[in-house]
Amino acid sequence: MFDFEFDNFEDPADEERVNALVASYEHQQGAGFFDSDALEDIATYYYERGRYEEALGAIDRMIAQQPASSDPWMRRGILLSTLGRHDEALHAYEEALALNPTDTDTLINKGITLDNLGESEAALEAYATAQQFDPLNAELHFNRAVTLERTNRTEEAVEAFERCAELAPEHPEVWYELGFCYDRLGQDARSVSCYDRHIDEAPYSHDAWYNRGIVLNRMGKYADAIDSYDMALAIEEDFASAHYNKGNALANLGRLEEAIESYQQVLELEGGDASTFYNIALAHEELGQHDRASHFFQHALRENDLYAEAWYGLGCCYDAQDNVSEALHCFGRAVEIRENVPEFWYAKADCEYNAGYIEDAIASYGMVVRLDQANRQAWIDFADTLYEAHRPEDALASYRKAVSIDPDDASAYVQQARALYALGRSDESIRSLQTAFRLDPRTKEKLRQSFPDLYRDIRIRSELGLDQ
Repeated sequence: MFDFEFDNFEDPADEERVNALVASYEHQQGAGFFDSDALEDIATYYYERGRYEEALGAIDRMIAQQPASSDPWMRRGILLSTLGRHDEALHAYEEALALNPTDTDTLINKGITLDNLGESEAALEAYATAQQFDPLNAELHFNRAVTLERTNRTEEAVEAFERCAELAPEHPEVWYELGFCYDRLGQDARSVSCYDRHIDEAPYSHDAWYNRGIVLNRMGKYADAIDSYDMALAIEEDFASAHYNKGNALANLGRLEEAIESYQQVLELEGGDASTFYNIALAHEELGQHDRASHFFQHALRENDLYAEAWYGLGCCYDAQDNVSEALHCFGRAVEIRENVPEFWYAKADCEYNAGYIEDAIASYGMVVRLDQANRQAWIDFADTLYEAHRPEDALASYRKAVSIDPDDASAYVQQARALYALGRSDESIRSLQTAFRLDPRTKEKLRQSFPDLYRDIRIRSELGLDQ
């Protein structure tokens, strides 16, 4: 919203005069006569101190003295809008426009108030009318852009903000808003450039430094993002979100101990929350500190029992510590909460297989390949488990799927040959092995070590020249 548009009192003598004027006004409780200039000074005094109701009283007296002047009505509208009385503010703006229908400032303030009421289209109409009278008004373009931004018309908002920036390149907020819009549009380099321009004008804007860090982190420029978060924290040391995202950037760089310190700062400032506990747990897990990781995963789950990723992480910690029953419980909770995440099912399947629960593992591997059909290794693990369960026909179908995904993977042909051999299809088994040896001669040694039954078969040895 525009400033109240009265002059500030910077001269000491002028300030003394106004103080005396206000004292007289208050002593007389508004009963004495004060001309419009005095009332203007009194209203400004109250406005600058946030005493809006008292400022409104002075403005109402101005309106009574100058019923044909539009300015007091406009300022009444500003005060009412500041007080959250937007419907009354609109009435005041209409009164002002009835007296001066081409007043751009009133039209802009009307648009701002309409926007505050959620009447975006009416706000844009008010800005369009103002633009007819003053197309070079930077504030007009800025506030029009704000309305467009709020209605998710981001590209149009960018055009309006850019026009404002052309007209008033030192505008205090336009570069910040442009940075935010380009961020939403995924134009990261432009976003950072705009935040830089805003910071040139407002170097102590901790929000701009923070948002800049967010974009840099997304660009993979983690060290630069950390520098940006550090600047935000130098300005606002209790900025919890900056500590949190600095922790993320540090974790992305593998500086896990420092990341944990940043996350701990969040806990000190805001208490426990699931996401922060979870990130601390992840850092400890990557450091191999499974007890500490488990501790923080459990904290995250106490905050949010439906945090599937935390159940999964806790399961991985138990699995690493050979606590199979607890690991399976956690993986079970993870897939129960989010049943369409192949990574969760994969961990559950591996744990079940290692525990000897073959049928359960088959069911879980089956879910993995259903959810992630391009995962070649999952198809192989599925096939291996089926083969171990004496289901060579099903295993063969899965090996063939793995081969179709990566026809140049020699090892898959060797495993496929094993299933074919178990089904008595020796000719096809030999052809599969020939393909494997052609792709990678080293698979001959894998055949000898991993599949001795095939290696010892006289016909296979002869056809493949293994005795030469």
